[in-house]
Amino acid sequence: MDNNDLLLKLAHDSIKDELFASKSIDENLLLNEHPFLKEERAVFVTLNLHGHLRGCIGSLLPRRSLLEDIVQNAKSAAFSDPRFPSLSKEEFENIEIEISLLTIPEKLEYKDVEDLKSKLRVGIDGVILKKGFYQATFLPSVWEQLPTFELFFNHLCQKAGLNGNCIDDLPEIYLYQAQKIK
Repeated sequence: MDNNDLLLKLAHDSIKDELFASKSIDENLLLNEHPFLKEERAVFVTLNLHGHLRGCIGSLLPRRSLLEDIVQNAKSAAFSDPRFPSLSKEEFENIEIEISLLTIPEKLEYKDVEDLKSKLRVGIDGVILKKGFYQATFLPSVWEQLPTFELFFNHLCQKAGLNGNCIDDLPEIYLYQAQKIK
């Protein structure tokens, strides 16, 4: 089993253990056999059901081991995403799991919207938008559903609880990339 398959199995088993009140994950054994799981990493776990989003929860910054982040975010995506009811046993049988391993976000300096547009790599960069106490992020994969700069930022502003054209106010922008595993 390669590392990607191991990460997907870990997310799958985390959800299964929660759903069926079982304990199939031996964290100590996994950490001894796969030391890379000890690395502090930030991940998002996305669940899709029949091609539609069914849950997505993650961490923007590495604050715990890769193993802990996957286990917790998989459970949260299945049972604590406020946009969806808890995942059912029936849905679990058809769920598709995707993991995004994030790089550390870096602040992007830009002078105006056109400058931002020229520096942003569509489909490659994930974006964190911050304005005062408001914040939201879109993973790089969101570009697939919102392929234009205007559409992407309109939705990102709204997700943050701001006006759809908040980009005109030049909020703080942080960029990161994600390695997608599915």
